[in-house]
This record gives sequence, structure tokens and C-alpha cells, in this order.
Amino acid sequence: MFNIDEELSKLPHKPGVYIMHDEKDNVIYVGKAVNLYNRVRSYFRASTKKTLKIQRMVSLIHHFEYIVVDSELEALVLENNLIKEYSPKYNTLLKDSKTYPYIKVSLNEDYPRIFMVRKTYKDKAKYYGPFTSAQAVNETISLLNATYGLKTCNKVIEEGKPNGRPCLNFHMKRCIAPCRGCVSKEEYRNRVELAMDFLNGNDKTIVRDLKAKMEEASERLDFEDAIKYRELMESAARIVERQKITDTDEGDRDIIGIAADETDAVVQVFFMRGGKMIGREHHHFGETEGAKKKELLTEFVKRYYTGTPFVPREIMLPFEIDEADVIAEWLSGIKGVKVRLLTPKVGTKERLVELACKNAETVLSKDKERLIIEEKTTKGAMAELCGILDLPDAHRVEAFDISNTNGFENVGSMVVFEDGKPVKGDYRKFKIRSVEGPDDYACMHEVLSRRFLHGFSEREQLSAENMEHTYGSFARFPDLLLMDGGKGQVNIAKQVLSELKLDIPVCGMVKDDNHNTRGLYVEGEEISIKRTSEAFKLITRIQDEAHRFAIEYHKSLRSKQQVHSVLDDIPGIGPARRKALMRSFDSISEIKEASVERLSAVDGITREQAERVYAFFRTDM
Repeated sequence: MFNIDEELSKLPHKPGVYIMHDEKDNVIYVGKAVNLYNRVRSYFRASTKKTLKIQRMVSLIHHFEYIVVDSELEALVLENNLIKEYSPKYNTLLKDSKTYPYIKVSLNEDYPRIFMVRKTYKDKAKYYGPFTSAQAVNETISLLNATYGLKTCNKVIEEGKPNGRPCLNFHMKRCIAPCRGCVSKEEYRNRVELAMDFLNGNDKTIVRDLKAKMEEASERLDFEDAIKYRELMESAARIVERQKITDTDEGDRDIIGIAADETDAVVQVFFMRGGKMIGREHHHFGETEGAKKKELLTEFVKRYYTGTPFVPREIMLPFEIDEADVIAEWLSGIKGVKVRLLTPKVGTKERLVELACKNAETVLSKDKERLIIEEKTTKGAMAELCGILDLPDAHRVEAFDISNTNGFENVGSMVVFEDGKPVKGDYRKFKIRSVEGPDDYACMHEVLSRRFLHGFSEREQLSAENMEHTYGSFARFPDLLLMDGGKGQVNIAKQVLSELKLDIPVCGMVKDDNHNTRGLYVEGEEISIKRTSEAFKLITRIQDEAHRFAIEYHKSLRSKQQVHSVLDDIPGIGPARRKALMRSFDSISEIKEASVERLSAVDGITREQAERVYAFFRTDM
């Protein structure tokens, strides 16, 4: 039995990290302390002033643990890692406003590519951004690839080992074709370095290179190439012109502003790279009741730079934050050079921070209105639906649909909505195994049975590992089942639930003769719902989504059936060897005419397989 008073007396007077647990052993808060004895005891001291949020957190603490470290810096790093791992409910967590595009240079490859991504990882690649416009990112990437002839495919290439025929980009003079061995690894890397030079803010190099190529093409009277390089120069000029906010000090810095009200806060970040503003983004905190701006901004800097792939040399803030020296030391360790946290008081830098704060205020104001509308169409719609169905509450809803063409390729879909929002990571597809022909009821019986049996299996595994609080998508059962159809589909669902001894409310989503949502089938009768209500709109969205997801899966299976090569009929020739043959020959006719020696020279094809291919095309000759 954990005795809080007794454990508090055992706390050491050393730096470290403390972890608060509730009675179900869930981690609800992680914090760091210069002195664990003083800090942890302060939560349970009646004289300590606490926000409402912290008061609620303390009331839920069942037990705590702590980890002693050697320094405050080590405590900061460990705190960040644990918060990232557990996402505790009562820590101040960031909510990304959106997923912004980055430009990735895959330096971990022998022949790097430049392409757009929306997630960053701690790999050996180089990331630039984030940027606000995907269109601008794509234009920039297209310009760099066309100028320096970089490859855009993900073909694995080893120096000195040609890998198949060059693609259309080579013939259009947009790729130098490293796959054909047309360029050494060193020369290709030099081209990548020039492209990265542009991304680092040096636009003069690319303009100079393009101008030289244009003049060279003109001298040899290749006016088509000259026009191409002139157009690329114009494209480069447009991209450079977009970066309108400049700074005389051509350094890398983030400019951070904050705005807050009683319940929420927004942080705005401007990204300055090479003296140019390349993008911005904002983050919501949510549930900030009683927290001060200084506390929020301190937490933001710690959390944000734990996950970002790039740390600038300077971070400009509207006011000084707590633990500034420790945070600066930590960031310097990540970057490998000194990082400064600045609070400019006058001049251009002060005005940029002020601009970031004003932008944060604008976002906070606008998003308040958006969140009110979103609340109405999501949680509000769910509450309205629960009222119609006489349910106390429904957080998670799962909807199912069946798709086939006259019984061909029967498939099922499961879509998930939580608090009125789609959870696409929990969507599931089912290829029907036990039913042949057009029998939607039998198909639905299989889909629901497989869904819940898989859930039981997953629950047993998680329970055995003492991980109940980390339920996966199947182990988390719905609060409400929605079936695409009326009485028949509802009865099938009830039959499956009865067989598995589950008690989950079920209703059918009924459509009219025009295939539009009409109402709900509940407990033997159809309920009409006002078409202008948010509940009706939510049901329509769920039904359409279940149908779309099933149809897309069905179409993909149909198209796979239709894509068939004569090579698939050769025993021992699977997809990998078929691709190897097609890479080495221009057509099926060439394969058909090839000798055994020529076939066995293909990488991945043995002598025995070559003889099979040779014999296959000559059995009817």
C-alpha cells in the first residue's frame, strides 16, 4: 500500500524527475525539480497556491515515483522524453494547428532526392521548413530537380551498378540518370550541395548557374534549351520574390509570440532562415485555466524543440522565460553550437516579436469562433444523436458497410468516429473469406464477428502484458454501432453481439430510393430526424464515409484482378522476378525471343528459372 505522507518524507534533496500516477496506474503528470524534496511536497501542502487544473490533478494522485539525476540539465532532458512517451493528461501539451510541409533532402541515400514531406524524423536526412504553402514547396523542388538533374524516383542505386533503363525524365533532360551510371556519386553529391545552397538562402548561385547554361545553349544555337533555362531563371526569381520579409542579419532564428485568455493560449512561430522568412506556424495549448504566459511560454520552448528537426542559433521571445540558462544549454547541446534565447527591447527584432504576438492574438480570436462551430458540428451533434437514441453518452461510434459487384470480391469496411470526428487511423478493411455470391447479411456477419473476436484477442494480450490503458483500435469497443441499412443489417449485428455476449446499442442508417440518408432504424421502428439538425448531418457524413471506404477498397481489388501479365502464368516466376525481367527487356516480345543465356544474365534469375521462361514461350511452337 502506497502511503503518500511516508513517501514524501523519503524524497531526496537532489535534482530529478517525478511521475504522478492515478489509481489505474496511468501517468497523469511528469515534472522536473532542482530539489525533489521541496518540489514534490509543495503539491500536497495546503498553503501552496495552485491553479484549478493542478488542484484537480493532485486530487487524482494515487502514487508517485521519481528518478534522481546529476544536474538540472539532465532532469530537463529526461522530463521532455517522459512527457513525449506518456503524453500525461495534466502536462501542458501542444496541439499542432496543421501539418506543415517540409522539404527533405535524403542525405542517408547514396544518391539523395529532394521531396516534400509532412512529418520529420530523427534520421540522417536534412529538413527545411516548415513552409506555409505546399504549392510553393512543390515549385521549389521542381526548380531544383530540373536545374541540377536530380532523380525523383526511389530506385536504389549503387555506384558502378546500372539499375535498369532510364525513365522519361532522362529523355526530357530533367534527370542526369544515376541509374544508368551517367554520373559519379561525387558529382551527383555536388549537385545536391548546390541545391541545398539555394534552400539555405543563397539564391545567387542558382541564378548564376542558370544564366551560364542559358548563354552556353545560345552560343551553340540550341534555342530550345536556352528558353528552358530562361524559364527556370524566371521561376527562381518568383520563388525568391515570395520571401519578402528580410532581415539585415542573415542568420537562422525563430521569432516567437504568444497570446492567451482565460481558457486557451496560442503561440506563433516565425521561421527566419538565411535572413528570409520561409514560413510560420501556430500552436494551441488548450485548457490553460489560471496558467501565466511566462509558464506557458517556458513549457512551449521545452516541448517544441524536443520534436523539431532544426534548432536555430537564436530564439527571440517577447519576455524572459524560466530556466532560460538551462534551456539554452540544452539546446546548444542539441545543435552543437551556442544557442541564444533573446528578448529584444528595441529595433527591428523587437518589432518582429511584436508582429508574432499580434498574429497569435489574431489566431486566438479567429480560432475561438471556429472551435465554437466545430464543437457544434462534432460533440454537439453527438450529444444530439444520443438524445434522439436515449443514450446517456456515446464517445466512439463504429459504422460498417459491405461492397461487391454481383457477389464478386465481397469486402467490408469499418469507419470510426470519436466525438463526431473521423479517426482514420482506426479504419479497417475486411476481405470476405467465407461468403461467395451476393449475400450482404452473411458478409456483415463475418465482418462483425471478425472485428469483435480480434478485439477480444487483443484485449487478452494487452491484459497479459498489464497494458490495459494502451488499448489498440480493435480492443477499444464502440459505444454505438451504426449499420448501413435497415432492419436486416441491424438484426445481423444484434445476432453477432448476442453470440459474443456483448451489450452495445445498434441502429441502422436508412436510405431513400435516391440513396440519400433518410433516418435511423432503432428497436424495430424507423425514426425520422430533422434534416437541418446537426445529428442528421453527422449521420450522413458517417454513412457516406463508410460507403466511400468500402467502395475504394473494392475498386482496388478489382483493378488488381484486371492487371495481369503473361509472365504471371510461368511457374516459379513471381512478382519480383517478373519485375526484374521487365526492367532488363523492353517488351514481352524481347523476353520471348531471348536465349537461356540472356535470360539467366538477368539479376535475380537463376539458370533453372531462365529455362522455364524459355520453355514456356516455346511449348506451342
